Amino acid sequence: MDASPTSRRTLSHKSARALFAALGSAWVFVLVTLGAFTTSIGAGMAFPDWPLSNGSLNPTGWLDNLSSFAEHSHRLSAGVMSAVTIVLAVWLWRSDPRAWLRQLAWFAVGLVLAQALVGGLRVLLDSFALPSLETSVGRLLAMLHACLAQIFVCTLIALAVACSRGWTERAVPVGAIVRRAGVACCLLLLGQLALAAVLRHSFAGLAIPTFPYSTPDGGLLPAHWDFRVVIHFSHRVMAAVLAVALPVFSWLVVRDRGATFAMRTMAAALVSLLALQIFLGAQIIWTQRTAAMTTGHVLVGALTLAATFWLTLLAHRDLLENKPAS
Repeated sequence: MDASPTSRRTLSHKSARALFAALGSAWVFVLVTLGAFTTSIGAGMAFPDWPLSNGSLNPTGWLDNLSSFAEHSHRLSAGVMSAVTIVLAVWLWRSDPRAWLRQLAWFAVGLVLAQALVGGLRVLLDSFALPSLETSVGRLLAMLHACLAQIFVCTLIALAVACSRGWTERAVPVGAIVRRAGVACCLLLLGQLALAAVLRHSFAGLAIPTFPYSTPDGGLLPAHWDFRVVIHFSHRVMAAVLAVALPVFSWLVVRDRGATFAMRTMAAALVSLLALQIFLGAQIIWTQRTAAMTTGHVLVGALTLAATFWLTLLAHRDLLENKPAS
């Protein structure tokens, strides 16, 4: 029997919403890339004002200067991201019966607006020095801005996945050990990305200028210690932990009887992302922190978190969908 016109309209509406959510989750990586590139070339203060750039929505000469182009492009992409997030939240609020998903959509709106405010304050308060910390208020806010970006990535991924057709076609529940391992890996990745944010904005990317060893003569530990060396070395130690944890998580996903083909494929891709991320981290040292390698390292880090979170979210699908409506 053919579907009724109402059923076809409902299906078309859900498909359009799923596509819009997927495009929004893809756009967030454009935003991350532009933000990483802006930081990598030191263009975060290309414009000393906010929310306008040199007092204008279209500052003179921004297309001709790399620093101005990077920063203004980042601001414009953030504006697009804010609009997409608000539209998606309203769309879900009006059309989706799942209370948890509607609440998550409004959380995304609050997060993207908070992220915009933190980014703006990072510019406006950059001149307020904190000599005791050898930094400024603006730099501290830049670290927070980078951390919030990763949480926002996960939130957009969650909205897109929950709107997809595959979310409603799950059959066999995934085992509890996969869920627990996924949560642990997500927390480890968020910790690693927080360390990376502190590292970048503390200019500690080359605090240990050799790799894989910490000294030119092959020492595992740095020859001297200060704040930047501690942050850099902690980032390497966490990378070593993740080099074990993520393959174990991928293996658990692959062998779980409830894992779909897509989940097993993503688990394999996760290991590849991990290998690429380690390679890019080494290249940052070997190339003396070129903008291309640093930007790539930040982007692949966000993709690694997104892949891990995507797998973890699917593993929790049955628990989320069985929550009572409110």
